[in-house]
Amino acid sequence: MLNRREFNKGLLATALSGLALHLHAADQKILNQLMSDSRAYGPLISDPNGMLDLPANFTYRIISKLGEIMDDGLSVPDRADGMGCIFLDEERVVLVRNHELSIPKDKPAQPENMKAIATKAFDTTADGYPLPGGTSNIIYNLKTGKVEKQFMSLIGTIRNCSGGTTPWGSWLTCEESVANASDSIGKNHGYVFEVPSSSDGLIEPVALKDMGRFNHEAACVDPVSGIVYLTEDRNDSLFYRFIPNQPGNLALGGKLQALGILDKPQFDSRNWDNDHMLLNAELGCDWIDLEQVDSPQDDLRTRGFAKGAALFARGEGIHFENGEMYFCCTSGGKQKLGQIMRYRPSAFEGKTQERLQPGTLSLFLESANKAAFNFGDNITIAPNGHLLVCEDQYSDTVNNKLKGIQTNGEIYDFAKVRWQTEPAGVCFSPDGSTLFVNLYSPTATLAIKGPWGSFTGSMS
Repeated sequence: MLNRREFNKGLLATALSGLALHLHAADQKILNQLMSDSRAYGPLISDPNGMLDLPANFTYRIISKLGEIMDDGLSVPDRADGMGCIFLDEERVVLVRNHELSIPKDKPAQPENMKAIATKAFDTTADGYPLPGGTSNIIYNLKTGKVEKQFMSLIGTIRNCSGGTTPWGSWLTCEESVANASDSIGKNHGYVFEVPSSSDGLIEPVALKDMGRFNHEAACVDPVSGIVYLTEDRNDSLFYRFIPNQPGNLALGGKLQALGILDKPQFDSRNWDNDHMLLNAELGCDWIDLEQVDSPQDDLRTRGFAKGAALFARGEGIHFENGEMYFCCTSGGKQKLGQIMRYRPSAFEGKTQERLQPGTLSLFLESANKAAFNFGDNITIAPNGHLLVCEDQYSDTVNNKLKGIQTNGEIYDFAKVRWQTEPAGVCFSPDGSTLFVNLYSPTATLAIKGPWGSFTGSMS
């Protein structure tokens, strides 16, 4: 089968360096024309099941849903968020799926089963029940379209929001919480945990404390350097990188740093008041060492900013491919509707020569119109080289979509969620044949197939 990286090679290496569309008020005429145009995969077809509208010739299958009894006897938890797809063999993949669950107000619905696994939980309540956050694994056969096994792989954490896959075949699951040990819970939270794709049940939970304690969102790994990049979901967040002592073995610790802009300390990328970030203008970057990364006062970002780190507006989903990464800033931009940043690492990333040829940060997209792009969250790259982004906005009537973004920055609707929830955990199988996505609540995990290569889009 064709590997997706091979499929994209050559296309992405140059195309994503092209000009993007600047979505400020002056561009409204162009924007409206684009939004009324259905040149992409075609108009969305209303789903008779009222779940997910897709273009013609695309289909979805529900492969897991809330309350199903899994192979370990536990039921599928709610609030399915970030997710990664990892190669197992020529037919099978494993999906590692986050569950963004918080400290329970009541005892779990299946108390006996849950209390029985408390010894394998990272943390428990005062009465001995595991905290409900964690991950579940789904072993899925791409050839048969069937789930072969599903089970809990991590339990006892809080608000596992997003994360990222590693080149060595694991999922980094991130807690979006900085809850402190108290009368209700036994430990501090706000950490990253690693879930191997080879696990066949609950893993021994190990908090990767050198990767920082903060309101984690997502992670990605540069397969060349082994450096891990981390986003933070706060309005005054930083963008982090973790340089491991031994690439591929994160438990051995390492150094945490925050991104800064060369010669522009305390740079504000959010564009709330001024256009500090101009579209496609590449800014040379510096990386600032951070101390006391376990941050008992939840002040890692403020201490980093005081040392000169740049500010971002709610860093969320991040994806690395072909030597560069894209990450969403959910509330960035003048209209606070969202930005997408692009970071290109240095050829000497993390080494002493780095300042001679620094990595660069640029603004790939900024939205000025809700219909175009509204609160981008989880992000991936499709087989045609386009970004595919999950919208994450909540109102009385939710109108969240999966947005495709062409290599020139033009935006189109790929799918519309009909439930009152958000899409999340968007990821492709390694062969590029299947898109997996979660509907957040009530949990439903979908497998989507279709003619991914039928639309490559404008290169202008």
